[in-house]
Amino acid sequence: MSVGHYENFPVGSVLLPRRMRRGVHAIYHFARTADDIADEGDAGAEARLAGLAALSSALDEIGRGQLPQDPMMQNLAQAIAAHQLPLAPFYDLLSAFSQDVTKTRYQDFAEIVDYCRRSANPVGRLMLALYGEHDSKSIAMSDGICTALQLINFLQDVAIDWDKGRVYLPQSDMAKFRVSEAQIAAGDTSGLWTPLMLKEIGRARAMLAAGAPLGRRLKGRFGFEIRMTILGGERILQKLHASGGDVFKARPVLTRKDWLYMFWRALKAS
Repeated sequence: MSVGHYENFPVGSVLLPRRMRRGVHAIYHFARTADDIADEGDAGAEARLAGLAALSSALDEIGRGQLPQDPMMQNLAQAIAAHQLPLAPFYDLLSAFSQDVTKTRYQDFAEIVDYCRRSANPVGRLMLALYGEHDSKSIAMSDGICTALQLINFLQDVAIDWDKGRVYLPQSDMAKFRVSEAQIAAGDTSGLWTPLMLKEIGRARAMLAAGAPLGRRLKGRFGFEIRMTILGGERILQKLHASGGDVFKARPVLTRKDWLYMFWRALKAS
């Protein structure tokens, strides 16, 4: 997941309750740093994995009640202590980023969902923990939303990920629709490209819809932020669908008009 761009997730906006913001920024800084280690620069796989292992060791220190030397991890330790955050989601994120270093293809949708479970769902779970929400139904809805947002990001970034040597479309679906990697390389939407993309769009839409009640379930600013996030995902899916999945001519993004519409919809749903 491109945590560095994080357009599909809240990263401490002014809409969030003030008590959550420092914690959100500490989590984001950790995730951004780990993402950059896995994805940016010219380092080899061994060096990237070593950098991620160092973050994992710092988490181990926090778990033992020790304070890491890294200032970023010290801030994270303070957020974890202040909000009694679980450590498992942080380890899951590191697992996903490590996988990005070594795995570039996914055989089927189940493999994709497993990746999302570790790359995206931890973000939602940590946000809920910051808010003080631990209900299992809320967590399940959050997982649905976060997995959907990760899938949407994959669909937005087919061309970008190809340039990084990665394909997040399930290989089994590509074979079923007779879509080759050569088509991705060429930006070719002929043949059954559109039916393939519509299938993946439908999956993301179903997961987003399953989690959408969380936006009303949680009250106040955090509930509003969740509704905005869901509406943003829905809007990107609408653009993907309208283009027939052609993400090569233009990557779908949210415009000022979209944000105003989402703001109105989120207020209306409160």
